[in-house]
Amino acid sequence: MQTAWIVLLNILLHCCLWERTVAEEKLRVAFQWKQLDYDWPNNDTKLLFTGYKQEDNLPLGLEITSNRIFVTVPRWRRGVVASLNYFSINDTRESPTLMPYPSWEAHQYTDGSVPEIISTFRIRADRCERLWVLDTGFTDILDNPEQQAPPALLIYDLTNDRLLRKFVIPEDQKTADSLFANIAVEDYSCEDTYAYLGDLGGPGMVVYSWKTDKSWLVKHHFFHPDPQGGEFNVSGISFHWTDGLFGISLAPTGDGYSTMYFHPLSSSMEYSVSTKLLRDPERATSLDNFHEFYTLGSRGPNGQSSISFLDPNTGVLFYALTNLNAIACWKPRSMFTIQQQGFIYMDNVTMIFPNDMKIDQSGNIWVLSDRLPTFMYSHLDPEDYNFRILTGSAREAIKDTVCSMNPPTTANRPSNFSTEVKTVSSKSTENSGCVNNAELILSLATVVVLLARTFI
Repeated sequence: MQTAWIVLLNILLHCCLWERTVAEEKLRVAFQWKQLDYDWPNNDTKLLFTGYKQEDNLPLGLEITSNRIFVTVPRWRRGVVASLNYFSINDTRESPTLMPYPSWEAHQYTDGSVPEIISTFRIRADRCERLWVLDTGFTDILDNPEQQAPPALLIYDLTNDRLLRKFVIPEDQKTADSLFANIAVEDYSCEDTYAYLGDLGGPGMVVYSWKTDKSWLVKHHFFHPDPQGGEFNVSGISFHWTDGLFGISLAPTGDGYSTMYFHPLSSSMEYSVSTKLLRDPERATSLDNFHEFYTLGSRGPNGQSSISFLDPNTGVLFYALTNLNAIACWKPRSMFTIQQQGFIYMDNVTMIFPNDMKIDQSGNIWVLSDRLPTFMYSHLDPEDYNFRILTGSAREAIKDTVCSMNPPTTANRPSNFSTEVKTVSSKSTENSGCVNNAELILSLATVVVLLARTFI
């Protein structure tokens, strides 16, 4: 009985810490699929992909350009047609068919040779009209894993869809457990662009310089999974993952560099480091750089996060909470405490396992949810909508949350915006829904304590 009351008290306190109520639908479903299909030009083309199994194709990565939506389809199983695809952003169909990028031939196995793009998880389009594709080279991941080629970075010209460059990640910058699942691109200069490649299995980060066409490996303890952060439960499916570095977001600092916010997937912690350090091969690879990485704080219980993205317009960091089927936010000028984090969207149908997120040049947030744990450990219902892309205004999404651009006047707010984390008094009233409901929560907590004393 004592344990039950303690659990109830924890639930009440947890409700106080997190803003769980979304007053209005801040994101809408733009596209949804029961199963993916491709825009086959003719039956002869379909015959070239004899191993195609529709149920093997699951969307995972997302990118938005002015006229196209890109979707990655990793080769979890052998029945995948194309690992990188697109459709028109103006497509009016509920479930658009996918067109392989940059061509059908780029994904075709012929005469024992591997295709140009083997298996990519996530991609990034930069402001220089280039598409950065991080190819794992890893196929049949769930059944008979095979490293068909070394992981590589492929960069395409979006104006003509031609391959500009392919960079193979050097052997000494990866391990047997490497899986390069995320990428961030720092494109302040088109000629001096840097790409940050997250290796969740190493774990580590490979930094690539477009100008020098070279890369270097950065290692740090903060890239590792938390031994206590590996338990997941998504819509009733329990599993254990030990994934390291995953979420990577860049916040401009105004001096040609960025603050990088990052976290392992199997962890509730958030960290930061300056790209000024990461872009210096000597300093970035030095054993003396440990204290130049910073611990920001925790997202709390069930706070494991997959992807994240920082909106340059509002300065707000958005991130996906995999266990909670939710998208949350944090304003970097605040302390990284649970009170300073807020929900913008949560839904146990449309947001089951948010797996990628981007914010386009117009300030719209885009989220792809795909029920990945069900795909991996159970079975997706082909008669149900399993995959969705949701969208909405990032600025509107943070309204009435702790991340709002116009928080309550009683909030403790720095006068100037900065991407640096500021120390905020614990007495600050800028938190989620906790202040408004403080008296109710306190009253309920008091009742629980009194009842607990009765039974103890």
